[in-house]
Amino acid sequence: MTLGRLKTELPLHILLIPGLVLTFIFSYMPIYGLIMAFEDYNPGLGFLGSRWVGLENFRMVFSQAQFRNTIFNTFFISIFKIAISTTSSVIFAILLNEISSNFNKRLFQTIVYIPNFISWVIMAGILFNILASDGPLNMLLGLFGINPVQFLADPKVFRWTIIISDVWKTFGFGTVVYLATITSIDPGLYESALIDGAGRFKQILHITLPSLGPIIVLMTVLALGNVLNAGFDQVYNLYSPATYATGDIIDTFVYRLGLQNGKYSIGTAVGLFKSLVSSVLISLSLFIAYKFAGYKVF
Repeated sequence: MTLGRLKTELPLHILLIPGLVLTFIFSYMPIYGLIMAFEDYNPGLGFLGSRWVGLENFRMVFSQAQFRNTIFNTFFISIFKIAISTTSSVIFAILLNEISSNFNKRLFQTIVYIPNFISWVIMAGILFNILASDGPLNMLLGLFGINPVQFLADPKVFRWTIIISDVWKTFGFGTVVYLATITSIDPGLYESALIDGAGRFKQILHITLPSLGPIIVLMTVLALGNVLNAGFDQVYNLYSPATYATGDIIDTFVYRLGLQNGKYSIGTAVGLFKSLVSSVLISLSLFIAYKFAGYKVF
């Protein structure tokens, strides 16, 4: 590195120091605590004084039917969130693109994007009111002769409540991404299709959707890398003991087991298992994204 380049880049490297220090403190130093997964951890004895049990905590966790059910819930909720959110975002982006008025387009885009900025603590309060037995949604269902539905207390309905409410909150972000991709499509393609007699539907089918294909693949594949992160904030603020069977995910399971019940070793074992599987999924998703969408991080 030349002296001139060093003088130019040195301030930038100095700006990195606070971020690197915080990353080391909060991301790397806690790795030492993973030793609890292999111990019968006792806070009074500390990491070095607690009894070593090897893989016993993992065997105990994997033998529990509740944990296997939690794994299923996590995959079920995550996969349907990704599928429905992606589909909704693409459809809504295409519909927005068909609006000729820029004012109306931006208005609707802003309306669907606003929920993305609301925290799940606030959103949970809103949903409790909307989905209550005497709430607006059940009142609307009552007009059609449908009995009140316990959206947040019925285990059979709770999973879908989680999925649909997450889609409602987050699909606006995907809409912005896909709409930006649509606006970058060469207008000459639509003009050529129009000359050939293609209507709006055929233009969408043969031009818009194929042009969106790479970004859809990229966004979906990258989302699959985080499939084990089914949304702790959302589930924790909405679920209850009545819905543990169908709503409990890995993160909430670790929270209750490790922090609320004080079983630190078992909670750490579950968290380590999730981290290892997530690392594999993220690596696989990045490989697939590079293979099919030409996207690479490094």
